[in-house]
Order: sequence, then structure tokens, then C-alpha cells
Amino acid sequence: MTKKLLLLVAPIAVSLGLAQPPPPDTLVSPVVHPDRTATFHIRAPKAARVTLFGAWMPVGSEQPMTKDAEGIWSVTAGPLEPNGYLYTFTVDGVTVADPINPDVKLRQRTSASLLEIPATPPALWEARDVPHGSVEVNWLRSHVINGETRQVFVYLPPGYAKSSVRYPVLYLFHGSGDVPASWTQAGKANLILDSLIAEKKAEPMIVVMPAGHAVPFGSPREVQAKNTPLFEEYLLKEIMPWVESKYRVAPGRENRAIAGLSMGGGQSSNIGFGHLELFSAIGVFSSSGGPDFATKYKAQFDDAKATNARLHVFWIGIGKQDPGYTRAREFSEMLTKSQIRNTFRETEGAHVWAVWRWALGEFAPLLFHHS
Repeated sequence: MTKKLLLLVAPIAVSLGLAQPPPPDTLVSPVVHPDRTATFHIRAPKAARVTLFGAWMPVGSEQPMTKDAEGIWSVTAGPLEPNGYLYTFTVDGVTVADPINPDVKLRQRTSASLLEIPATPPALWEARDVPHGSVEVNWLRSHVINGETRQVFVYLPPGYAKSSVRYPVLYLFHGSGDVPASWTQAGKANLILDSLIAEKKAEPMIVVMPAGHAVPFGSPREVQAKNTPLFEEYLLKEIMPWVESKYRVAPGRENRAIAGLSMGGGQSSNIGFGHLELFSAIGVFSSSGGPDFATKYKAQFDDAKATNARLHVFWIGIGKQDPGYTRAREFSEMLTKSQIRNTFRETEGAHVWAVWRWALGEFAPLLFHHS
């Protein structure tokens, strides 16, 4: 009876395509070499043209790839500075993530793959042999934003679960086109904080990373103009009360900081500067406050002494090759001219995650040093 059953099942499995799984593809991409170059591969035997774009390249450029007899396209890039870089392939006009690299950066439109060039010794954003915190993914229904259920990522420092300590909080925002996971997927914010805390360069802190698109991504300009005001309402009315009810948070403005990159930098500068009763530190990465900042916050500008007394850290950082470099520098100069204390820092790089990893690594150690 058993033999008859096996004889019956085998043809059915074959007809359904279940008999023999295909052999695993042994192709590897990317391959990082000791000289900090990296070779990329993609199997596309029917493609006529394949190119590579990486975050180390000027926007709009591409690097042609070469096909071998087996239909595998390859190209080598670099050497590159140790850091993380997004990259994509374009196959006959269609841009795709690397299909055999599991390290993927999710985005609002399409996805990209991550290339990591390791440093010696390991950089802040690499997984070091130090105590590690945890990252929780929460789902929170928003009444402010059309009843949507939205993700909120929360980093908890090493030892949080076993202690009774109340921790300060950094509210950390992503950029346009990003998702709530971006600061951990591509920014490695959790690993950066782990390293800084282990080296006693930063205070242990909770980091809250919400969804920054309060209006749909890609909306018309007049709709996009409503994004920061609606996000501010969402943050103040829903996210912050929820955080302070769910987690062991140290109370008061001295224990709250706000920061973000690009779109999130504009959000942090406006929300933070507009609510100095809630925040004592602001970080602006690759962004500025906008053209009407001084008019919008006239009271803070008119009494710079009082503003400086409340705002312990106002840090602005950007890459020298960023298209928004001039605006960010002029924003800092405008603040300085108005006698509002701030720090302007620059580094090599464009509008890329390598810069934002650096920025978080510079900004976090400045926080929560109470006199």
C-alpha cells in the first residue's frame, strides 16, 4: 500500500513542479575586496544592457556592467571609504535592488541594496563586541492622521529591561522617501548608540523613530506644505504621550532632544525651535529651517538670550557635496548673526547615509549632560 501511494504521489509532485527544487544559485554580490573595492554581479542572460548606480557616484550617473558567457553581468567599483552605501542595478531600463543581497533598504518608491565597506578598527555603525540595546517595532493607530495604523521604531539602550532607570529620549526623524525602519536599516542608529554608550561617549538614551510622512508621499506641493504641521500635531498629541506612558522616560524638557535628516531635519528645526518648552536640543542633518524661519519664530529671535538659555544644543551638519550645502550654511550664519548659539559642522559627502551616520555619531554625544 505504501509503495502504491508513493508511486501515485511522485507524478503529481512532478506535475506541480514540486519534485526537485532548483539548485541554489551560488553567485555572490557584492564581493568586498581587501583594497576596499567591491565587485557587483547580477544574473540576467536575456538583458541587453545593465548598469550600476551607487551612492558614491554623482546623481544621474551610471557605471556600465559587462556580461560573460553565462549571462552574468559584473563591474568593480572603488576603492571606497569605509561606510555604508546604497546601490541599484538598472536592467534594460528597469531599476532594481540587487536580487542576491539580503541587505535591503526599504523606501517609499522602489528599494535599494546596501554595500558595507568595513573599517579598521570597526566604525561606530558596525556590529562591535559591546553590549547591545534592542529595537522594538510598535504599531500605533493615529487619530490625527486619518485613523491610520503606523509603525514606530524604538531603540532601548543596553540594560533597559533589567533596570528601573528612567532614560532621556531622542526623537529621530527620517527623510523624504524613507520609512520608519530607515534609521536602523541604513543608518544603523542602534549600533551607533551601542558603540557610543559602551565607550561612555554618550548617555544611555531611548531613541524614537516614527513615520515622518503625515501626508502621502508624492503628494502635490500644496499638500506637502501641510506635512510638517500635521506631523507636529501627530508627534505632540500622540507619539510623545504614548512614549511617556509605555517606556521609562525621564521627565522634562532637559531630557528631550529632537533631530532628523533632510525632510526630518526641517521637521526637527521647526518643531524643536517652536517648542523650547518641550525640547532642549535640536539636530539638523543635511537640512535647514526653511526660508521664513526667522519670521515664523520672531519671539525666539527677539530674545536670543532667553532662547540660548533653553536651547543647550543646536547642531547643524551636512556633507560638502550636498546640493543643500549653501542653504544649511546660510541657516547657521543667520542664527549666529541673530546671536542664537549653534554649531555648524561639515564633512565630505553628498545627500547620503554615510553623512547621516557621521552626523548622528557627532550629535548624540552632545546630549543630556545636565549641569
